[in-house]
Amino acid sequence: MAEEFPAAKTAVDEYHKIEQEMSQPEVASNPEKMRKLGRRHAELSVIVSAYQRYKTLNDDYEAAKEMASEDPDFADEAKRLESELPEAREKLRTALIPRDPDDARDTIMEIKAGAGGEEAALFAGDLLRMYTRYAERRGWSCEIQSQNGTELGGVKDVQIAIRAKGTVAPADGVWASLKYEGGVHRVQRIPVTESQGRIQTSAAGVIVFPEADDDDDEIEVDPKDLKIDIFMSSGPGGQSVNTTYSAVRMTHIPTGIVVSMQDEKSQIQNRAAALRVLKSRLLAMKHEQEAAEAADMRHSQVRSLDRSERIRTYNFPENRIVDHRTNYKAYNLDQVLDGDLQAVIDSDIQADEAARLAQADKQ
Repeated sequence: MAEEFPAAKTAVDEYHKIEQEMSQPEVASNPEKMRKLGRRHAELSVIVSAYQRYKTLNDDYEAAKEMASEDPDFADEAKRLESELPEAREKLRTALIPRDPDDARDTIMEIKAGAGGEEAALFAGDLLRMYTRYAERRGWSCEIQSQNGTELGGVKDVQIAIRAKGTVAPADGVWASLKYEGGVHRVQRIPVTESQGRIQTSAAGVIVFPEADDDDDEIEVDPKDLKIDIFMSSGPGGQSVNTTYSAVRMTHIPTGIVVSMQDEKSQIQNRAAALRVLKSRLLAMKHEQEAAEAADMRHSQVRSLDRSERIRTYNFPENRIVDHRTNYKAYNLDQVLDGDLQAVIDSDIQADEAARLAQADKQ
């Protein structure tokens, strides 16, 4: 076993080492350290579980095969176990394929109305509701960090943080599912502003990136590299939300990244929230560059950060949704917009896993 899957044995050793670390009082009393170790522990648990299942089946099969000549019952048991071994082996092989290291992270999502005026803003609002409802179904929390609306209830742009509760396995992480949502979302329907009943096409852009931890040692931001402007918060239609200058616009001079935050109650809170989002953007940029340099497309985020890529069409007259990357098509658009998005996302996950398996087979 160890000879056949040396990487699995290495993972098991690291898994047990992390468990020992987490049991140490000085580590257990450090929430930040525990969070990092817990994330890695959850990631390795998938490999450990698959390895233990395969090892147990293999050991039981060898034992049953030895006893088969003495007892027919053992012969039947050996056949049953032998038939289960290929599936267990494949699950272990799949578990050992490197995952996106950000899968267990939480996610920052931005939705921006595209071409189409008020109709595009209304559609962006529909997408915000869809992702909020989907997050509720998954047991995740949603926090709107900034939002600019329209008088008809549409959304010009909105930024939300979507977070899991507690430590989760990579496959259950927010980023593991929502990283596929980045790109251009196109809608075809009769706008509420259309008096002659003509179907029009408009769009909204979605950007997603993994949220950095407050203490993330991958990203360091030098205060000297920041230009910070303070301004008055504003609401839909431009009306003032308050009379204090609490909103913050943070510019990272080396990269030109600009983050605005106004929904927190104080300037200090908005500044902290903006810095967290800036770190998340820098983390995503860093991983994108690493993936490009390694010619490694395992990071689906590379594709997801490209807003010019049309990924999905929402056709209201036919109640149809189409994902253009996987050719997924279904006629339950009303349910999808109500948060029943899992089947669409699963089509992207399965395509990504198939691509990673194919890449692993070439190596």
